[in-house]
Parts: sequence; structure tokens; C-alpha cells
Amino acid sequence: MPTYDYQCTTCGKRFEWVQSMKDDALTTCPESVCEHEPKGKGAVQRVISAGGGVIYKGGGFYLTDYVKKSGSSDSGSSSSSD
Repeated sequence: MPTYDYQCTTCGKRFEWVQSMKDDALTTCPESVCEHEPKGKGAVQRVISAGGGVIYKGGGFYLTDYVKKSGSSDSGSSSSSD
């Protein structure tokens, strides 16, 4: 599930919240995160972050799938001397 960044417009607290893409955006600061009294009443906005959403692991698909192997010939023919 994706992690979204939110910022409380009441106290300025910035936090991350894991939720399904189908869920509606949060509108109030969760009580477990809120630093403003009364807890859970602060309005929040979703913040666009520059964080990476995709993590590639391994050697990389481009390098292993599309690059010619070294030592192979393009033409498929060999020259011989007479």
C-alpha cells in the first residue's frame, strides 16, 4: 500500500500515513499523530513529495534485457583469409 505525506494546517506537523489508493484522503489529523489539543481535530492537507514511489531491486531490467552481450557478432558471418 502507498504511503502519503500529510501536513496539519493547525499545528504544522508533517507525517506519513499508509492507506489504500481507494481510500479517501485524510481530512483530520489522526489522534495518534496529532500534537494539537484537542487531539484529532486539526485539519490536514495531502502534500506532494519528491520521494521515490518505485524501488527497483537487482541488476536492472534495462541492462540485462536490452544490451548486447560482449563478444557477440552483429552480422553473424565470419571472415576467412584465402
